[in-house]
Amino acid sequence: MPTFNEIFTEVLNAKSSEQDKLRRSYLRSLSSYTGRDTILYGTAFTAPAGLGLPPPLLSIVPGDVQGFMSAVHGLKGKQLDLVLHSPGGSLEAADQIVQYLRAKYDHIRAIIPQNAMSAATMIACACDELVMAKHSAIGPIDPQMSFPTPSGMCTSPAQAILDEFEQAKQEVKKDQSCAILWAPKVQAYPHGFLKNCSTVLALSRGKVAEWLDKYMFRDLPAKKRPGKRIANWLGNAKIHKTHGRPITIECAKNQGLKVIALEDDDKLQDKVLSVFHALTVTFMVTNCVKIIENQEGRGTYINVQIQQPMPFMFPPGGPPAPMPPRPMSPPPAGPPPAGPQPAGPQPAGPPPAGPPSAGPAPAGPAPAAPQPAGPPPARKPNRTTRD
Repeated sequence: MPTFNEIFTEVLNAKSSEQDKLRRSYLRSLSSYTGRDTILYGTAFTAPAGLGLPPPLLSIVPGDVQGFMSAVHGLKGKQLDLVLHSPGGSLEAADQIVQYLRAKYDHIRAIIPQNAMSAATMIACACDELVMAKHSAIGPIDPQMSFPTPSGMCTSPAQAILDEFEQAKQEVKKDQSCAILWAPKVQAYPHGFLKNCSTVLALSRGKVAEWLDKYMFRDLPAKKRPGKRIANWLGNAKIHKTHGRPITIECAKNQGLKVIALEDDDKLQDKVLSVFHALTVTFMVTNCVKIIENQEGRGTYINVQIQQPMPFMFPPGGPPAPMPPRPMSPPPAGPPPAGPQPAGPQPAGPPPAGPPSAGPAPAGPAPAAPQPAGPPPARKPNRTTRD
């Protein structure tokens, strides 16, 4: 297996499209080894290119369904390896992706080369089994809720918001003077917000429990299927403390998930990590930040263009020197002249005869005026589909 540095060096020493050829060759090699259709879903959320980007560019969003449609088009197999590297995203988008893939494939294996968090964990739980390495991680599935505050948008776990509201009720019940402390916080929530928290929390756990029992544990008797227990554990913010806390292969196995260790098959490990390294290099040497691609090189790619601010423009020789201050003339001695005086300052001496002249124009082009710095750098997404 080539190392990450070896792949990176090979890409830099080759043509600009070499990263695509390498990534697709590794993906094709993985599919040939397993004999299964293979789709890579990866984003740049762990690469330097992902820093500062709007979350929708890196997250699971409804538009990704189109990418999966492009990747699935033309594939004839009934078994799929889904190489998944994502921070998560929309629960509704994950639900739609799962429904689409499960309608096409009888058996799906989620291969997690590094991280499949939040909604990506939900997609993994809709597969028949997981493949994880010692360094791989899935994550909690507790929904995160965003709401406006005086200082801007705030995001908190739905469970934490409900727990805090319950705490407020208990404290006010014991001491009504506490109401003045809790009222501003509760009044800041939008109408129906608390109900929405409980609804989304139940939905995320319910979907994962349904998928686990329907696919991963379908061979077990209905009464012995642990889908609900595992889903409640994955969705319990009190247990995991943070939404991004990694759940390792050992922890996933201990909870009852069907997980295969990537290290158990040396050839599979080499091929999976080669795909992942090539994916990471692609994000490092191009403007691409999301890839949905099959083993035949078809799929969708999200590129981001960076707009630079306008620089200051000065004439040759640098910026002009500041104008010196004009000296003030002393007032004339003696009493003021009799009669009405014209308003405003008067020029010294008689006015020049004839119309004023602007003088000859300087030779050559006029120096450019200083330009404003303009807005901060902006990034525009560009979706490309390759059939």
